[in-house]
This record gives sequence, structure tokens and C-alpha cells, in this order.
Amino acid sequence: MNSKRFSIMYSIFQAVLDVGCVYLAYLVALFLRFDGAIARFDMTSYWLLMPQAAVICLLVFALFKFYTTMWQFASFDELIQIVIGTTIACGAITVFGCLLATPVYGVIRFPYSVYIIGWVFTLLFVGVIRFGFRFLRRLRGKNFAKPRDPADFHRVMIIGAGEIGSMVIKTMKASPASRGIPVVGVDDNRGKRGTRIHGVKVAGGRDSIPKIASRYNVDQIVMAIPASSRQERQEIVNICSKTGCQLKTVPSIQEMLEHQDEAVPVRNVDIVDLLGRDEITLNVEAISGYLKNKVVLVTGGGGSIGSELCRQIARYEPKKLIVFDIYENNAYDLQNELLRKFPDLNLEVLIGSVRDKARLEAMFEVCRPHVVFHAAAHKHVPLMELSPGEAVKNNVFGTMNVAEAAHKFGANQMVLISTDKAVNPTNVMGATKRICELIIQYYSRHSSTTEFVAVRFGNVLGSNGSVIPLFKRQIEAGGPVTVTHPDITRFFMTIPEAARLVIQAGGMAKGGEIFVLDMGQPVKIVDLARNLIQLSGLEPDVDIKIEYTGLRPGEKLYEELLLDSEGGVQKTAHELIYIGTPIPFCEETFRSDIDELRQYAGVDNVRMMQVIHRIVPNYTGHAEENDALRQDTLPGA
Repeated sequence: MNSKRFSIMYSIFQAVLDVGCVYLAYLVALFLRFDGAIARFDMTSYWLLMPQAAVICLLVFALFKFYTTMWQFASFDELIQIVIGTTIACGAITVFGCLLATPVYGVIRFPYSVYIIGWVFTLLFVGVIRFGFRFLRRLRGKNFAKPRDPADFHRVMIIGAGEIGSMVIKTMKASPASRGIPVVGVDDNRGKRGTRIHGVKVAGGRDSIPKIASRYNVDQIVMAIPASSRQERQEIVNICSKTGCQLKTVPSIQEMLEHQDEAVPVRNVDIVDLLGRDEITLNVEAISGYLKNKVVLVTGGGGSIGSELCRQIARYEPKKLIVFDIYENNAYDLQNELLRKFPDLNLEVLIGSVRDKARLEAMFEVCRPHVVFHAAAHKHVPLMELSPGEAVKNNVFGTMNVAEAAHKFGANQMVLISTDKAVNPTNVMGATKRICELIIQYYSRHSSTTEFVAVRFGNVLGSNGSVIPLFKRQIEAGGPVTVTHPDITRFFMTIPEAARLVIQAGGMAKGGEIFVLDMGQPVKIVDLARNLIQLSGLEPDVDIKIEYTGLRPGEKLYEELLLDSEGGVQKTAHELIYIGTPIPFCEETFRSDIDELRQYAGVDNVRMMQVIHRIVPNYTGHAEENDALRQDTLPGA
């Protein structure tokens, strides 16, 4: 029997049961009303009224989708559906019975108490049948499913006795694949303590987590509080770390919204959950205004920030999204992901380097992008100290090529992704990014068609080359975890929130601004390492050692987001985005210095660095001393 025919037969079967429920309910009502002496009542009226009553019920039940609902998965929502549908049906029966009770039809009116009792029993019978389907499904599942061996499953504590907590408990109980048995719940709401959710007792609040975990032999804890603040999550993780249990979490509200087309499972707690700020709100109207139906180009689109920019931009219905990257593997993976998530997206993936001016201009001439996000750059500080000429050629002249093409072919906006390392730089990467900011200011003053802006922020959690993947690999290997200095701090931001704020800043562009993102409080790298070790269920300096290796070439203890000469910041309409005061510079000498820098880049590091020091006077690094090839010693240098 095919599925459609089975569905029809199943609905007919339910309808027959409902007719029987109506007949039986009102017969019981008469029996109770007349103390079992139904003969005292004219049963002719009963047999005349019931066919019409059954038809009324079937029509109302069909209207309320009783025959298309999957009752084997019935829950509270379906219970409400039954109550409302049955109440309306029985109300209609009462009205119809009173109208029918006339001498013309020879029908005697039922007492009102019969209608009330009839409603109660109709509700009872219909409800029992519907929820009976669910009971049979669960009974069949228990009879045929493999019995759970407690040794193969985690004993799970659920933090949060709300709707999400209820969903997690129900899912774990229904799915052996979850490999978790919920044994106890925790919630700070005192009114919920002592109650049960799907049979699981809510035993206390967060302060009692270690004691409850010990009493119930818990070995896994699931945080089912997606709307909690970062500070609350940090406090709970600190408490849970004392239990030695494996810690998992449900996705945040923002993550659920961004993955609403996917099944997002319970996952391990990540350091991002602790350091990411609370949900960022965006001015969607402003963003849509400058991205919707526009051609948008993202250079370095396959990288950490670039790829996330592409994912966010795709949500705002651009006319075309162009991903431009030198590394084809990342670009190919991103292409497949975007086309799967956004099948209607007009996407073009182009392979090329921002250092190739001819390739860039050919692409700009054909595609004519309205908005350009320039994320292509060399960013690894120690590596760029060993190859400073490559940092200059890719960062400085790559930015120059993109800016010139944006101006020449009339792009509306160009947004440069900058870094806090551009502030008082001690390394060549930071110095080159500071020059990139000056290039943006320079072109902003000389272009009447394009708004050039830069967005400056700190380290991005989980990006390629960030410290977190390194720490994770070291922990998996059994340690040690290496930290350069016990006092080193950095600003951190998650990849999605950085991308969202960059896009928002682009919508605020007037030309020439250096937008500075509020990075929150700086984080000690050693604290980051300790948190990661604890999240792995291990104890710092006991299970995993932390070793200090000393600052690397070009590295400094503290990063800054503003130059001293930039003074304070100007507020914007977004509470997390500020504007740094532009620093005046000599445009004539800047252009000649750039030309001289081009002459020496990758050829003579000593002279190249002299030019960099001239352009960026507060740069204090000496990358030429660390260059692996020492190009200044080559013949002709």
C-alpha cells in the first residue's frame, strides 16, 4: 500500500473512532444524568440527534486538522488543539440540539447538563485515542529498541529547565544516538526546583552543581541556556570545571537563527562561547540599503574573515557576490557551501592575486563591483618578520591596486579590513597595515566617486593561524601548552561578530573614516589557555603543563586600538562602532615614499625598512634583522 493511500485509510479510521466517541460520550452523559435509568428519557431523541452531532464533530475536527496531525508525536500544542476543537464542536452540537428540539421534529430537548457531561467525555475519549497513538509508538520503540547499557551512555545533567532544556531532555530520551541519559536538571528559578521535566527532577541551582553532579554520578553536563549572557556562561563554566564532567552546550540564539536551515546539534562548549560578546544587533535596513541588488566583491574571500563576510553578505540579496582569492581550495569549499545554503545567490568565484594589477583591473572592468571588502592580506606576525618584502608587496601594494581599481571603475564603497597591530606597530605586518590605512585616507581625499574607509579590530577567535587552534592541538597531544609571556594580553572577537560589525561599518561610511570596533576587555593569553584546558576536562599545570617561551620577533605584550595622536573616538549610531580621528599627513611625500617603497620591496630590505620607518614614524620594529634571507647582504644591496 502506497503512503498516500495509507494516509487516507488512517484518516478514515480516526473518523470512525471519533463517531464512536461522540455516540458513547452522550450515551454516558444520559446514563449519568438519569442515574442509569435512561428508559425514563425518550431515546428516540438521542438516535435522531447523534448522526447530526457526529457530522458536526467530523467537520470541526477536519477544520482543526485532526486528520492530518501526526498524533504519535503529540505534545502540549496538540492537547490545546484537541481542547479547542472539541469545545467548539460540542458547543455547535448544543446549539443544534436546542434548535432541533421542537414539536415539528418530535425531538425532546436534552437537559443542559447532558451537553456539559457529553462535552467532558467527548474531550476525554478523543484525547485518549489521540495520545494513545503516541503511547503505542513509545511502547513499540521500547519493545523493539536495543536496551540501553548504562555503561555505554553518559549520565547527563541539564542546566536550564526552560523550553530548550525540555527539548534536550526529550530528544535524549527518544534518541539512543545521543548517547546520553538525562538524570537531573538544574535551574536558578526557585519555583522550578523539585519539579520534574519528562521525569527528570530539577534538583537545585547553579551553586549546587558540584554537589548535585556528585550525588547523581553525572559525567556530562549540557548547558541548555542559549539566551544567557557571556558573563553567565563564564560563571557556569567556572562552576562546572570543578566537577570534572564533560561540558556541552546548545547553540546560541544567534547561531540558531543563522543555521535555521540546518540541524544544529548539542556540541562541545568552545572558548568562543565564553569570549564572544552578547548578541550583536544590526541596523538591517541600513545594511540592506547598500548591499541589496548590488555587485559586491570580497578580496581574500576564502580566508577566515573574508569567507564569513561572504556568508553574511549573501543574506542581504546582492545582485552578485564575487569571491576573489589566490588560494583555490578555500575558494572552492566556500563556493560549494554558499550555493548549498543560498541556491538563488548569483555567485562568481575568481582566482587571482591582489598583487596582480592587470588581473584586478580586468576583473573590475568586467564585473563593475559597487561595494568592495578588502580582506586579502598576509597577517602572520612571525612569518612576516622573516619575509618583510612579501608583507609589503601583498599588504601595501595589494591594497594600493584594489584602491586604484575601485576609484578608476567607480565603486561606491571600499572597506579595508585593518588590525589593532597597525597602532604603534612593533612588527612589519602591523606597519604595512598602518600604511594601508594611510592609502585609504589618501584615496578618500582624491576620489569623488568612491567612499574609502577602514575597519580596525583585534584578534579573531578561531581564525586561521590564531592561538586557539594551536592550543587545541597542544592539548590533544598531551601538552605542554606554550604561551609566550605570562602577562601578554590581546583583544578578541568572534569571526561572525567581526564580520557583522564590518558590514555595519560599511553602511555608515562617508569616506576617510577609520572605524574602530569595541573589542571589550583585553584577555590574558594564559587565562585563555587555562580555560581551554578546563573545557577539555583537564586541570591546568596538573594534567597539562603551561610553558612560557618568550616573546617572538615583532610581538608586544599589549595591543592598542588607537594611536596617541588619534586622541579620543567619535561615537556612531552603533554602540560597538567608533570613529578614530584621522591623523594629518603630507600627501605629496606619501606618494613619493610609496613609489620608493615599491622600488626596494623584496630587493633591499634595509632601504625598504628605512622607507617604512619614514612613512610610519612610530614603527619600532627591525624586521630586516630577522629576515631569513638577509637580502641586504646580497650583491648589489
